Amino acid sequence: MTAAVPDGVIVVAKPRGMTSHDVVNRVRRISGIRRIGHLGTLDPLAEGVLPLVVGQATRLAPYLGGGDKEYQATIRFGYSTSTYDREGERTSGIVEPSFSEAELEATLVGFRGSIRQTPPPVSAKKVGGIPAYELARKGRPPKLAPVEVTVHRLELREFHLPTAVLLVRCTAGTYVRAIAHELGQKLGCGAVLEELRRTVSGPFEQSQSHTLDALAEMAVAGRLAEAVLPCSGLLPEFPAEVIDALTENHIRQGRNFRISPFRAQAGARFVKAVSHEGDLVAIGEAQAPNFYHPVVVFHK
Repeated sequence: MTAAVPDGVIVVAKPRGMTSHDVVNRVRRISGIRRIGHLGTLDPLAEGVLPLVVGQATRLAPYLGGGDKEYQATIRFGYSTSTYDREGERTSGIVEPSFSEAELEATLVGFRGSIRQTPPPVSAKKVGGIPAYELARKGRPPKLAPVEVTVHRLELREFHLPTAVLLVRCTAGTYVRAIAHELGQKLGCGAVLEELRRTVSGPFEQSQSHTLDALAEMAVAGRLAEAVLPCSGLLPEFPAEVIDALTENHIRQGRNFRISPFRAQAGARFVKAVSHEGDLVAIGEAQAPNFYHPVVVFHK
């Protein structure tokens, strides 16, 4: 590494064929930084937006990882698989789908809004502390309980049987593979997820992403810091409070701090304490009106 890399988020354009952990390891090698994690797993089949938290920003992961996701999904109709995508073992014969675009549109209605969704048997969903995919590999696929998820948008973008392209905007924890599988069941022909590209993950978008090759080139040129979204700009929904040096010192000692009662968003559960230099000092959680306890503290 030829230049210091600040704490923050690097948005990676994950390629197909790599696990999210593979991407983390590659960026560790590129940056020379060990403390890196990802916000929201993408299957090896999938590509697109994978935000990585770097350095002390890993401590912000609980606040950053729960936002809505947006995907472009290509679904192939005509058969089903054990994993609900094209990489699984076939669990049905191949048939020729014969439904109309109008019939597909009518079926999509039932997948919009708050729905109960059963996670795929081959998934990272844990059963008794063990990922479901591990049990499935041992020939003991678990019966997973349905969970409530919300699909904010589900739009048909292209329709050319045997495939269709959907835009999906949903809450974290929604499995697009499961939507594909259940669509195939309802239409009586089976279906699998053929391609998936994530375009939005929480506040992070495709336009902010960098390929791994581009990050490697930036690192060689000593410009990797340019790819980092700094901590002070993250979590824009948390009001920012500029603090003086004395308050900053108190916060670093774990002491509670006050904010102005005249601020525009008084009463917020969380605030960002920011130094006069613009650095994020801490995330504070409300203990009383205008009185906050530092739950995440950043060290110099």
